Amino acid sequence: MTSCYCGNTQSYSECCQPIHNDHIQAHTPEQLMRARYSAHVLGLVDFVVNTYHPSCNAENDRTAIADSINSDWCRLEVINSENGATANEGFVHFKAYLMDQDKELCLEERSRFVREDSLWFYIDGEFPKSSEAKKIGRNDPCLCGSGKKYKKCCGKFQ
Repeated sequence: MTSCYCGNTQSYSECCQPIHNDHIQAHTPEQLMRARYSAHVLGLVDFVVNTYHPSCNAENDRTAIADSINSDWCRLEVINSENGATANEGFVHFKAYLMDQDKELCLEERSRFVREDSLWFYIDGEFPKSSEAKKIGRNDPCLCGSGKKYKKCCGKFQ
């Protein structure tokens, strides 16, 4: 048995695939975040778009989301999962690694998830300050691989 794309020891068919087939199977923010990562690895653009909170209007950014998904994702490291201010809010701090021109890059984020009508959704995230972090200029390309400038992509959350 091989482990799931998200790094869990369970197989994909036991871990993320049920969530990909039915979003309501994500019972925690971490389960949804892991399924979203696996969707990036597998190229499941519809799943990623559909699991953004409706207020994000992700459909309008489908092309940029698809570009990010088409990156060479390597592995996921979950740092921490925690509850939010209410039972319908949660946070997942993670590092997702991807290869770009033979260099390994790391996207680190503390993602916020909200639950509505029994479904968890990704709503936004912040990039933790790190002493190791390289200073990214507003006009530099975004590290997520979207092809957009940092200020128009992941930088808009800071």
